[in-house]
Amino acid sequence: MSHVPHELAEDFPNQVDKIHELKVSNNHFAELMEEYHRINREVHRAETNVEPVEQLAEVEMRKRRAALKDEIARMLAEA
Repeated sequence: MSHVPHELAEDFPNQVDKIHELKVSNNHFAELMEEYHRINREVHRAETNVEPVEQLAEVEMRKRRAALKDEIARMLAEA
């Protein structure tokens, strides 16, 4: 279990400019990023017991975050 937020700029440090470009030019990418950040904050709050959730719910949030990150990574690779 990690208590460190998984920010996209930290996970893709060499693609910060590309992230920004896609965010402003591609609505789908912007929506993915928004959902990723929302889920990421929820996971972080659950992990740090700020807003505890059941273990299964936390696992499902992590899976959703990973799926969103995979889609974002795919779009970055294709851009």
